[in-house]
Amino acid sequence: MTALRPLILVVDDDPQIHRFLAPALEAAGYEPVRADTAAAGLADIANRPPDAVILDLGLPDMDGKAALQRARAFYDGPVLILSARDREMEKIEALDLGAVDYVEKPFHVGELLARLRAALRQRLSHQGARAVVHAGDVEIDLVKRLVLRAGEPVRLSPREYELLARLVEAGGRVVTHRQLLTAVWGPANVDDVQYLRVFVGHLRQKLETDPAAPRFLVTDSGVGYRFVAD
Repeated sequence: MTALRPLILVVDDDPQIHRFLAPALEAAGYEPVRADTAAAGLADIANRPPDAVILDLGLPDMDGKAALQRARAFYDGPVLILSARDREMEKIEALDLGAVDYVEKPFHVGELLARLRAALRQRLSHQGARAVVHAGDVEIDLVKRLVLRAGEPVRLSPREYELLARLVEAGGRVVTHRQLLTAVWGPANVDDVQYLRVFVGHLRQKLETDPAAPRFLVTDSGVGYRFVAD
């Protein structure tokens, strides 16, 4: 897969929400993922970190605010709260726990999509990342999730893209082994440094002119990796 759609995890126990929200997200260019419980949502975030999470507060197995608090221990992407609760204190508590926005049910899909786009743009801006990054003949579009080399699409697996995106978003700063493993593979894999090396090797084979002497995907020995853009 070359151009990967932004992954949006929807955590809600209402089947109707998924029935009308999933097609709307797909039509807007996103890949929706469904979770009906907090436990399923947290597992999805850990195993395949989404670009953003839409989270209901009234989940059957755990209060949404508690799920948000747990997710924030290992996930730094935008979380939008979607809930029928309209009390001001609920909104304040959710925002204080790390939500970036709060949308009340019932809602207009157009408004939700606009807030989602704003949250994704804000994440890139907050991290100091540019939407399009160049390194030699490599071009990485973080919004379209598109990677080109000499003008030709580069085929990356979802994990390879997620790893590359995390490095590019760091804006030239070193990202530690633990940070990368947690963000891309989840907290259960924080010690699998050799696994990380294999994937970095794959990226170097696909992006570097000389993978043995990388210019863009640089190793900080014993610490992690950084992406050096033009």
